[in-house]
Amino acid sequence: MTGPPPTLAAIAPRGIGEIAEGDDLATIVLDALAGEGMRLEAGDVVVLAQKIVSKSEGRRVALAGVAPSEEARALAARTEKDPRLMELVLRESQEVMRARPGLVVVRHRLGHVLANAGIDASNVAAGHALLLPENPDRSCAALRAELRRRTGVTAGVVVNDSLGRAWRLGTVGAALGAAGLPALLDLRGTADRFGRELQTSELGLADEIAAAASIVMGQAAEGRPMALVRGLPYPLGAGRAADLIRPAARDLFG
Repeated sequence: MTGPPPTLAAIAPRGIGEIAEGDDLATIVLDALAGEGMRLEAGDVVVLAQKIVSKSEGRRVALAGVAPSEEARALAARTEKDPRLMELVLRESQEVMRARPGLVVVRHRLGHVLANAGIDASNVAAGHALLLPENPDRSCAALRAELRRRTGVTAGVVVNDSLGRAWRLGTVGAALGAAGLPALLDLRGTADRFGRELQTSELGLADEIAAAASIVMGQAAEGRPMALVRGLPYPLGAGRAADLIRPAARDLFG
């Protein structure tokens, strides 16, 4: 083989402040890149933390205005959590899958299996909780279209969150939303180094991009809610994060 070795860069621009409802994410992305002397290039993938997408879309909820149902109070008693938070969890969920003191795991209305339905109170004003975006794939598609309109550049977009995994400790970055790239890359039919045809290989490409970006974005007070991933060794294309959700009929852990 000739040429340079494959290289993937994940860059987290500085200078992004607190996001408020109605803020223009396309402007925030382009200004952050310009502040680092960068411009969007064809084939780049813009990765945004779920929190800034949710904040811009007005998904923050004041707990004082939440009236817990009897079901929420019962779930709060089982989990030793705030009944108002459990009410929001139930509203955002298809079903409660596991519950014990300190933990509730649900199947979110979008299909993701999440603790607390992805609802979080970190990096949010006291007394408030932040819900996931209403439709993260749609959010990604809209941002991708606006970035292309302003720059003429075709890029991918991923909304990233930190998720746990069955049988393994620790969270990793995962794609809640995606646009402009094959979130689930089908490698079946391609050959391995010995010429054998791959029969079952599907790559969670959007999740791998989200995980790479998470390393430079951080998890706490870093203030870097965006990353640019450059050098992806796969072409961009159609896809959405919903493609990554395992159908219930194939769920081995439910």
